[in-house]
Amino acid sequence: MAEKTISQKKLLGVAGLGWMFDAMDVGMLSFIIAALSADWGLTPGQMGWIGSVNSIGMAVGALLFGILSDRIGRKNIFIITLLMFSIASGLSAFTTTLTVFLILRFFVGMGLGGELPVASTLVSESVPAKDRGRVIVLLESFWAFGWLLSALISYFVIPSYGWETALIISAIPALYALYLRIRLPDSPAFSPNKVKKRSAWQNISDVWSKEYARSTFVLWVLWFTVVFSYYGMFLWLPSVMVIKGFSMIQSFEYVLIMTLAQLPGYYSAAWLIERMGRKFVLVTYLLGTAASALAFGNAETTSILMTSGILLSFFNLGAWGALYAYSPEQYPAVIRGTGSGMAAAVGRIGGILGPLLVGTLVSADYSISFIFTIFCISIIIGVVAVAFFGKETRQLELN
Repeated sequence: MAEKTISQKKLLGVAGLGWMFDAMDVGMLSFIIAALSADWGLTPGQMGWIGSVNSIGMAVGALLFGILSDRIGRKNIFIITLLMFSIASGLSAFTTTLTVFLILRFFVGMGLGGELPVASTLVSESVPAKDRGRVIVLLESFWAFGWLLSALISYFVIPSYGWETALIISAIPALYALYLRIRLPDSPAFSPNKVKKRSAWQNISDVWSKEYARSTFVLWVLWFTVVFSYYGMFLWLPSVMVIKGFSMIQSFEYVLIMTLAQLPGYYSAAWLIERMGRKFVLVTYLLGTAASALAFGNAETTSILMTSGILLSFFNLGAWGALYAYSPEQYPAVIRGTGSGMAAAVGRIGGILGPLLVGTLVSADYSISFIFTIFCISIIIGVVAVAFFGKETRQLELN
């Protein structure tokens, strides 16, 4: 199996479809939270916990599976995590209590959190330096197709057939994971003979060694601020639209339109990342995200709300693509999965706090304007970290 090869396009397609299924599940959750609120009579605090439990699982999964990917290979973890989130997501369609739903969402989150950094690491190690940034951003662009698919399913399925049907549809990736086991070779940079001589603790320690401490600091700050703001804003997007006076159907429709803006965001970032560098794309697109968040939170007309929401999707998802390209490039192969996984895990802590913060502040009658200003400030902190302390990794050969 180690001798198998796969073309760059096929690798992108295989990993990208897994990425798309992840996005479909996360995107659908934002719509399901709004539907569950009406169906189960949830409080804003309970709504916030659904998103946060998902992120708790993602934090655990990113750390655990990131470490394991340096021990047993990228491909094996990619398949395990895909199966985990697919099966747990399908089972959650049959729950009748919030407690059981939250438990299953934890396991969904573990699969999601483990799969994303491991998939980006696998692809990073499998393409040449001159193409790596562009390919990783294109991989991340499958996230937009997943969100678009989730928005379409939520718009056409949830109102007529219920959120349970939408969750059953999300379990389809379990079948795809079986196909992956046959079709996908492991990363050419992964060497079992080399990594077996290293303990997991040694890999964790090396991430904070003198050589990599600065890169780790930048990644942790960047991941925390980006994930905190993303999940705080996007998991609440349909619900925020309802709070602003739109019906649930209208909110689904408008979020679907906003989701379409993710694609040009990714493709423009993919074009720029090899021409202008990782730091340029991160700084530019995060600043665009911060400005759009501020405008969205203060929007008082439908036209301003839609325009700022479209720009928010454009800039935020373009920045995500650059972040996934940037992260694996900070470390050598023996600790790449561990380093990327630990950074993603720290980010998921932000993903826990973001939705909880929104639920808490909405319950306390704070304005949407105030809430989105907090996310704007968070993003600016991430910009400062990468602009002043981050190193440029464009065209860097991975070892």
